[in-house]
Amino acid sequence: MTASSAIRLRLKVVPKAAANRIAGWIGDSLKVRVRAAPERGKANAAVLDLLATALDVKRERIQLVAGQSSARKTVEILGLTEAELQKRLRPAAGVFKAKS
Repeated sequence: MTASSAIRLRLKVVPKAAANRIAGWIGDSLKVRVRAAPERGKANAAVLDLLATALDVKRERIQLVAGQSSARKTVEILGLTEAELQKRLRPAAGVFKAKS
């Protein structure tokens, strides 16, 4: 891994869910459910926090690069390769439920 490695990940976000969790894959997008409402960036922040926990990376290494006001989002994760992302998502691919 190099310091400049990064990966982009497409998301389908469901706000106002019962729990914060990764719900699996829908095509090439990862479905993410968060309890936060989609107002004033709360849901976006919850998504980034959930991904940081699930992928075991620092929150600062994940940036929202597209879809700030949409359910379809793209995030960039610094310091991960495609292979590392897949390896870290494997345990979460079924269901990763974060403590709320």
